[in-house]
Amino acid sequence: MRLLVTGGAGYIGSHTVALLAEHGHDVTVLDNLERGHPAVVGAVPLVVGDVADEPLVRDLLVDRRIEAVIHFAARKSVADSLTDPGAYFGVNVGGTIALLRALRAAGVARLVFSSSCAVYGSPDRLPVTEQSPLRPENPYGETKVLVERMLPWFAGTGLRAVSLRYFNAAGAAVDGSNGEDLRDAANLVPVVMQAALGLREAVSVFGTDYPTPDGTAIRDYVHVLDLADAHVRALDHLTDDGPSATLNIGTGSGASVREVIDAARRVTGRPIPSRDVARRRGDPPAMWADNRLAREVLGWTPRFGLDEMIESAWRWHAGHPDGHGPSPAHLLGAAT
Repeated sequence: MRLLVTGGAGYIGSHTVALLAEHGHDVTVLDNLERGHPAVVGAVPLVVGDVADEPLVRDLLVDRRIEAVIHFAARKSVADSLTDPGAYFGVNVGGTIALLRALRAAGVARLVFSSSCAVYGSPDRLPVTEQSPLRPENPYGETKVLVERMLPWFAGTGLRAVSLRYFNAAGAAVDGSNGEDLRDAANLVPVVMQAALGLREAVSVFGTDYPTPDGTAIRDYVHVLDLADAHVRALDHLTDDGPSATLNIGTGSGASVREVIDAARRVTGRPIPSRDVARRRGDPPAMWADNRLAREVLGWTPRFGLDEMIESAWRWHAGHPDGHGPSPAHLLGAAT
């Protein structure tokens, strides 16, 4: 199938692109390289541009006879969204509107959308199901809710979409060839890797008085390769004329901040110092998924546990402390 992957030079996008290529799909990546890197897409064609550029996207869809789109392109930092909400609504919502208009103009009717568990905010009950109330506590989560609410209105144009509400991505390629760039990462696992490598003094533990067993926040960590698999299966679902769906993509269990740090100490053999600091605004105490619907609809099952996520992340980061190197975005021109 001929596919366009927006944001395909990013962390989760690039692992998905690699898996799509393995499955024999004809993939084109669109990425502005603000956070992505051209090295991670390999031989897959890369177009350097913005998803908000509607004429560019429309021409790509038509010229390359694209049959489906996987949409990753977005800003994703909860903390940054609180300080610059306008940028998040502009990129995440405005960019998606431009994409949807381009899809309609080009007659492309299949979309896999990268959503987030941030749509739930602080849930009343755990695990969260797809029917749990949507109460985002930060602009990032709100942008995902707004896009999810827009998608059904495009069904009248023939669009079928699968929204994947995935939980906390972690890990790297098993062979250590690709992973998250430490310079841009704010999530716990890469921060822990920085401390293990001596690139930061200590891991800040934001909040130790949560109503959890050890007082620290609990999250559902899911391996990036399992996330990539979910996107491929969502595409297969749409290809087989499956209906639109919204699905949780998580392991179904959670680990606390202290448990993640302890696992990293065990796996890496490094001391990994930590320091306790105040809670961050917008952080729920605990979050993990009920993933039964994804299992039923997609036949998806997570394969990797926390230690395997840490092991693959350590293999990548220890071998690539500078990530993929500086992105030559300013040298690449409009397309390659």
